[in-house]
Amino acid sequence: MTPKSVDAIICLMSKPIFCPNPNCSLYKARAAGNIVKFGSYQTKQGERDRYRCMECGETFSERALGGEYGLHTDKEKVEEVLREVESGKSLRQISRERGMKLDTVRSWRDKFLSKGENDMVKKDVLAKAKADGVKFILLQFTDILGLMKCVTIPVTRLKDAMDKGIWFDGSSIEGFVRICESDMILKPDPSTYQVIPWKIEGRKSARLICDVHTPDGKPFEGDPRSILKKALAEAEKMGYVFNTGPEVEFYLLKREESGKITTVPHDIGGYFDYPAKDLASEVREDIIFALEDMGMVSEMSHHECGPGQHEIDVRYSGALSSADNTITLKYVIKSNASEHGLYASFMPKPLFGQAGSGMHVHQSLFTKKGKNAFFDKQDKYKLSKTAYHYLAGQLAHAKALTAILAPTVNSYKRLVSGYEAPVYVCWAQTNRSALIRIPRYSPGREQSTRMELRCPDPSCNPYLAFAVMLKTGLEGIKKGLQPPAPVEEDVYKLGSAQLKEKKIDMLPFSIKRAIEYLKDDAVVREALGGHTFHNFYEAKQKEFDDYRMCITPWELEKYLETL
Repeated sequence: MTPKSVDAIICLMSKPIFCPNPNCSLYKARAAGNIVKFGSYQTKQGERDRYRCMECGETFSERALGGEYGLHTDKEKVEEVLREVESGKSLRQISRERGMKLDTVRSWRDKFLSKGENDMVKKDVLAKAKADGVKFILLQFTDILGLMKCVTIPVTRLKDAMDKGIWFDGSSIEGFVRICESDMILKPDPSTYQVIPWKIEGRKSARLICDVHTPDGKPFEGDPRSILKKALAEAEKMGYVFNTGPEVEFYLLKREESGKITTVPHDIGGYFDYPAKDLASEVREDIIFALEDMGMVSEMSHHECGPGQHEIDVRYSGALSSADNTITLKYVIKSNASEHGLYASFMPKPLFGQAGSGMHVHQSLFTKKGKNAFFDKQDKYKLSKTAYHYLAGQLAHAKALTAILAPTVNSYKRLVSGYEAPVYVCWAQTNRSALIRIPRYSPGREQSTRMELRCPDPSCNPYLAFAVMLKTGLEGIKKGLQPPAPVEEDVYKLGSAQLKEKKIDMLPFSIKRAIEYLKDDAVVREALGGHTFHNFYEAKQKEFDDYRMCITPWELEKYLETL
């Protein structure tokens, strides 16, 4: 261990150290003896240490213990730094005087201060790209189906891209425009600049996530990111900030020697299995290192129920940042899996008889003063009236929501009984078969009051998903809707008479049914906008027709010989 590492540990051990995993029984417990050193990793500044909580198995970096990153951030210190930034003092001067990394000061400014695409932010990005030795810029955006698209430019064009945007042909992108109106402009969001850590030295690349604009400079109505921004603006007018935290599940599958993808799982591990059976623990750790290098905080990673199935959770944040992080997470997972000779699939149900992959989304509303609008200490479930109205809004529009949150033919092979995937429209706290679950309240953690929507899967477009979730919740608040009573028993075991008595409805059982509910739901359609709704509906209608006309192996085995 280098002298620098020893000094760093001495410095760190003088600070409060605790497990950052909210689900750990020793979460934020200080001096509990549960934190041990766990390996190291290389950075530009030298070797850094990693730590593990022996209680829950969560691993986290040395940087997380310095009071400047993730859940350990010292709020008073942040406020002091931001006041200096607002006073006009340069970021480099603040960094030098406080002994902080310049990147940390910059990230705090970008995250917590109001900013736009002003000259200062643009200059910072240009300076950062030069300092990082970047040669290429990947301008990323998504189509309406949530598939990442990318335009690569040399770094010499970065200033032009920041100032004027980059033209591209929108007619080739799913759900955008016709050939006769194809010209579109990509406008990079400076706050999303990140170096891609696994690119080859000498060909280093960075990414910027973009908004899509029309030739007259207006946000394109079919751009998923702009659709989410519109919903967030409505929430802001009502005095709310919308936070989300998705839990992304996926399968790691083997490839044949030729490189062809198989459905053979990478390991035989099960839920929370120890690395002896969980052969992909190293892959997940590499993914987490890459996420940290890209400025994201992973709260937890673990093996899921299915063989070769895994989950990585990125810390909750504002919905726009969270959607950006979700797209980035999928990109990082696929890239790192490929580095290990594997294939990462976000298909909702790739293996028959095994658990499907979901993307449960934790959601909450905060006031502009930073208070959790969902919390009320007097309530049995610690939920406020606002929370109940929001909950009722999502339940009322659940069937239409499903078309956006579970948007593929395959999604509905996950939404079946027996795998903890929701089938019925109800809510509860302890019942994991419910569509919406209310995590238990812990004293002192009022700010963590939230709802978990359990029907989304990772095939959805997170921008559209978060937009329609928010829109329906806000509709419930506007109308003062009241949810039905919670259902704490296992809904799968209720008979049809009991379901009818409790007025428990079912989610659609196919994408065809879901888009028909979507067509009849004015609130969800308004959230999407006419352009996106029409293109999404047509795309899903065609997908279902293709599936409906396909002759499957099941049909051949079932009928070919017997009929």
